[in-house]
Amino acid sequence: MATTVLFSPFSLRKLELPNRIVVSPMGQYSGDEHGRATDWHLMHLGHLAMSGAALLFTEATAIEREGRISKHDIGMWSDDQIEPLRRVIDFCRKHSRIKLGMQLYHAGRKGSVTVAWEGQKPIPADQGGWTIWAPSASAHPGRAVPVALDHAGIQRVIAAFAAAARRADAIGFDVLEIHGAHGYLIHSFLSPFGNQRTDDYGGDRAGRMRFALEVFDAIRAVWPERKPLGMRLSATDWAEGGWTLDDSVELAAKLRERGCDYITASSGGVTSEQKLRVRPGYQVPFAERIRRESGIAAMAVGLITEPSQAEDILASGKADLVALARGMLFNPRWPWLAAVELGGQVFYPKQYERAHPSMRGGDFLSPVREKRDNTSKTAAT
Repeated sequence: MATTVLFSPFSLRKLELPNRIVVSPMGQYSGDEHGRATDWHLMHLGHLAMSGAALLFTEATAIEREGRISKHDIGMWSDDQIEPLRRVIDFCRKHSRIKLGMQLYHAGRKGSVTVAWEGQKPIPADQGGWTIWAPSASAHPGRAVPVALDHAGIQRVIAAFAAAARRADAIGFDVLEIHGAHGYLIHSFLSPFGNQRTDDYGGDRAGRMRFALEVFDAIRAVWPERKPLGMRLSATDWAEGGWTLDDSVELAAKLRERGCDYITASSGGVTSEQKLRVRPGYQVPFAERIRRESGIAAMAVGLITEPSQAEDILASGKADLVALARGMLFNPRWPWLAAVELGGQVFYPKQYERAHPSMRGGDFLSPVREKRDNTSKTAAT
């Protein structure tokens, strides 16, 4: 029996997760020129599948060619992209018990830029750049001016999301997440900073939410009923006149009514006017309020680095799941160490079982205990 909430099971529809640890989607910019997964993804997702987490997401995966951030994003806009990614997923399933999720997105007005380590600079058309689409012809700071989607274009994108979801199901993913955050297309429809439309897809909050809800409905209609479907939101724009936490609570409630299973509560990314102070757990209050007021399961993200911190988030009812990103890249065995510290149980591949502290000499736990005890003393004072 689990002695902590972090290592207790959690269910989403028919999916049973053995613990509450999730590996967040993390952009790798390492697909080939056709948007297909490569050996990098076999290594990247393969080794994270051994982490002991309950659920592992692919990076944000583009639903159409013109919905990419960079030339090296992976995509789900073509059947040709199925088998290269299926190879990766089959490898993960063969060697691990982890559940697998895909995050689908459209970059919107933040697309057609160089990869992250080249500064995400706009790519000119004569150097292979492409048309970028948005609710309005308003540029994201430092990016090219997008083309405003007309009604036919909106329906094209919605259909592309649904088609990508069908391909994800064909590969065998357990969970699907819609990326509605960080200034990408869905978020730019939600936020007044990205949406200056005056038609049915703009104006008041109901109009600005319409695109997100229609994308969700189109995917829910084709995604198997037994499989969970969630959405990542930027809970606030961190700027006056932008999308707010009140708005996110309202949207989460509407999504829940339509069959949404959880919200990942992130924030920001749509305007250079955002004013935020990054600190450990700074986004957790967003998950807490969305969970409490909309009644939907919530995933907390954002500088969750310590096992005791993750346990407190869950035990105090602020979220149902915790997701780690860069922290997991730096320490891909974080769940193993958390299990040692908190007394939980996680999956170990047979080849690595001898690495467990109980299987070797020396007091491996001393540094962990010392850190925990010092943290407790500091908190007590």
